[in-house]
Amino acid sequence: MIAHLEILAILACAVLIVFVFRKLNLPAILAYLVAGVLVGEHGLALSNEHVDYEHFAELGIVFLLFTLGLEFSLPRLLAMRHLVLAVGSLQVLISMAFIMVVSMLFGLSFAASFVVGGILALSSTAIVIKQLSETGAMKRKSGQISVAVLLFQDVAVVPLLIIIPLLAPQNEGSMFIALAWALIKGVFVVGILFFVGKWLLPRLFNLVAKVRTDELFVLTTLLVTLMAASLTQWFGLSMALGAFLAGMMLGESEYKYQLEADIRPYRDILLGLFFVTVGMKLDISLLLASPGTLLMTMLAFMLAKTLIVQWAAVRAGEAKKDAWATGFMLAQMGEFGFVLVALATQVNVLANDVASLLLGAGVISMAITPYIINNARKWGRWLANEDPVDTSDLRDLPETTQSLKDHVIICGFGRIGQTVSRFLKQEHIEFVAIDIDPLRTRKAREAGENVLFGSSRQTELLHAAHLSEAKLVVIAFGEDKQSAEVIQRVRSLSPEVPILVRTRNDDQLEMLQKAGANEVVPESLEGALMLVSQVLSLSGVPFSRVVRRVQRERKNHYNHLHGFFQGEQTDMSPEAVERIEFAHAILLTEDSFANGHSIGSLDLASRRVSVIALKRDGVEIDEPDNNTLLQAQDTLVLRGKPRRVERTERYLHEGD
Repeated sequence: MIAHLEILAILACAVLIVFVFRKLNLPAILAYLVAGVLVGEHGLALSNEHVDYEHFAELGIVFLLFTLGLEFSLPRLLAMRHLVLAVGSLQVLISMAFIMVVSMLFGLSFAASFVVGGILALSSTAIVIKQLSETGAMKRKSGQISVAVLLFQDVAVVPLLIIIPLLAPQNEGSMFIALAWALIKGVFVVGILFFVGKWLLPRLFNLVAKVRTDELFVLTTLLVTLMAASLTQWFGLSMALGAFLAGMMLGESEYKYQLEADIRPYRDILLGLFFVTVGMKLDISLLLASPGTLLMTMLAFMLAKTLIVQWAAVRAGEAKKDAWATGFMLAQMGEFGFVLVALATQVNVLANDVASLLLGAGVISMAITPYIINNARKWGRWLANEDPVDTSDLRDLPETTQSLKDHVIICGFGRIGQTVSRFLKQEHIEFVAIDIDPLRTRKAREAGENVLFGSSRQTELLHAAHLSEAKLVVIAFGEDKQSAEVIQRVRSLSPEVPILVRTRNDDQLEMLQKAGANEVVPESLEGALMLVSQVLSLSGVPFSRVVRRVQRERKNHYNHLHGFFQGEQTDMSPEAVERIEFAHAILLTEDSFANGHSIGSLDLASRRVSVIALKRDGVEIDEPDNNTLLQAQDTLVLRGKPRRVERTERYLHEGD
């Protein structure tokens, strides 16, 4: 009963703090760390030290590495081997050696200095990869270098776990024999995983997929991940390494995206628990007792790691800006460092005061990592004193277009923006584009295109594009939040200019229209219209009727296409689902309040839902008249957001 209350208290605290932090646009990782501090033994002491949360939370890292493995095929990993070996090995060895020397100068023994060097040489796989995934920086060069170094660090954990117990005063084992035996076991278990992953796992998932049971697919995914992790752990290796190899073997299968979708909920929940357990280790009294020592320790090892990673990456032939960015990303202490601290303390290699200092500095370094990663690229460019493309002349239009008038402004010059510009040129309509990609801007300018470099949200750029003289603004980059900001900026400068916005789907249609867009073109709905026009045409419907139907839908702002029936499988977040208008069928029973009332008298529009269709006696009536009287056994198909439809359904059955 006590354990249940503890878990309830931890969950309640985590939910509350994550909610507050997300409202403040702060990283969820930081919220979990703060929650751990509050519920830990050094905070409100809501957690019982006898309940082992850490081993359970470690599964979050296992699932994280499994999803990372799905992104890395074997050929891609082999292509990165120079980064893994050249940068990763140099970073770990030089960081360990440097920190060892500094620790011995401060009076620590050789064994303790070795342990401190090993602990601080490692970085946080969980935080870095999660943050890179959330910010979309995984595919950048700095993100790839970071992943390569983290992979080597995860492998380096294994010999450290073997060596630390051998450094205990009472232990006289042979370190060389232990390491050699570990290497043999490592080669053997990796060979097993490669064989199983290459030949058996695809066949297993083929069989499971044929059963067509979602639960079985999810259970099989969990089983494979945990078995691979357990196998490597049983051989004395890292659980995360086994999960990564299993994911990598399945990354080339057709089930890659389904596997990632199935594992994501478990990964996110357990990763949250992991960060809570990290926060539990932080002793606030240590911060208050010697904050200067703690902060100096943290800054010293973060600075040293940043410089070492930067040097190793440049030596491997990487650009300076990417090397600096990677150094910033990997400056923190890693989650495996906490495991090594606990092990070293247990075998009396590390004193308690040194362990507490490392824990405090490590937790704080992890807490500030999301902020560092978000700014790493900008700092890297500044320190490298370089810009990928010289943009000094890209903000000015060519002299031949300085007197633009009645032109079109295209915000975003990617594929969609360039396609729009080609059709405009065919009709001899002048345009000017604004794009944030300096290389794309340079190439377009060299080809004679009228393109400005910069953000469409900047007033100066809009003035330079002669917004006051434009007859249309097209926002083509498809990011709804950025589009809304551009709309608001354009409206503040030119209230009357028409604005056409591209969006990927219709879940933010209402928001963009409220922001000031005249027309919003959802890609998914336009794609549906094109498919429908082809289907009707090939089915024998006259082309003129197909054109009229398509034009009517566009004129009515895709009225019939917004609502769709919600499925069980969706890649949208709960917040996104709440913003989307779904279609929902309501069967009127003999006792329903709506029986005998006309559709118009029910005033459903005031409830912000609309009637798509009415089915009666097996016949569907498209867009029923407001004077239509409803009766029992009618099926009314409504469109609206989930909560509004739910309230309307209750109204139709029970009345107010």
